[in-house]
Amino acid sequence: MTHARQPSIQVVAHRGASEDAPEHTLAAYKKAIEDGADALECDVRLTADGHLVCVHDRRVNRTSNGRGAVSALELADLATLDFGSWRETMENTGSEESPDWKDRSLTSVLTLERLLELVADTDRRIELAIETKHPTRWAGQVEERLLHMLARFGLDGPAPDESPVRIMSFSARSLHRIADAAPQLPTVYLMQFVSPRLRDGRLPAGARIAGPGIRIVRNQPGYVERLHRAGHRVHVWTVNEPEDVELCASLGVEAIITNRPKQVLSQLGRLA
Repeated sequence: MTHARQPSIQVVAHRGASEDAPEHTLAAYKKAIEDGADALECDVRLTADGHLVCVHDRRVNRTSNGRGAVSALELADLATLDFGSWRETMENTGSEESPDWKDRSLTSVLTLERLLELVADTDRRIELAIETKHPTRWAGQVEERLLHMLARFGLDGPAPDESPVRIMSFSARSLHRIADAAPQLPTVYLMQFVSPRLRDGRLPAGARIAGPGIRIVRNQPGYVERLHRAGHRVHVWTVNEPEDVELCASLGVEAIITNRPKQVLSQLGRLA
């Protein structure tokens, strides 16, 4: 179904166009940009030698041909791994044509710095939704390094409503650190369930935007209205099914985070 009632909903590529290419790889983010995504979502973790890399899991076992915790590996160690080969064992397209993501230069470990360079080189505005992962052995250092990196790229200065970057986390403490150090940056509180003390639409101190999972929205659609009534924008993750896109659009959410940016843009009536 094509849905054109809410053309202003921002479509955010979750770990890049991660249905079409291996998550958190340059291939996935380039595909998301080509598909027309308004924003790119990434998770960041700190390596043993202090580099921010885009990896979701605490360990690299699932998404690479290596093993070990990101926090215990140096960037040089991660650079030897292939973050795309796992996809080859999961899918068989039946086509002799090799997809772009099988180019190994596009599936090595992706640093946040390289992702920011990619966005800076794009000829249209692409926003970033950067999630800090917790718990971590580097308590506080992830946020500190992240803010330093954003400052290097001149992304730490605009007012909250104008900033192309927002910081997301399931950790209220992490968002509080960001809000204290960089109050101009928008912050998104991610939720797998709704705490009883937040059922009226309030968010923890330091959080400005609500980030409920799609299961919350399916089971408690009235919660979106309560969040809006409390003055909060709502960014929903991870929205892949057409009926969930329709639900989010009908509720007037401000952003949809999806593995399928092209399909969601089409359903929202934003692709020819």
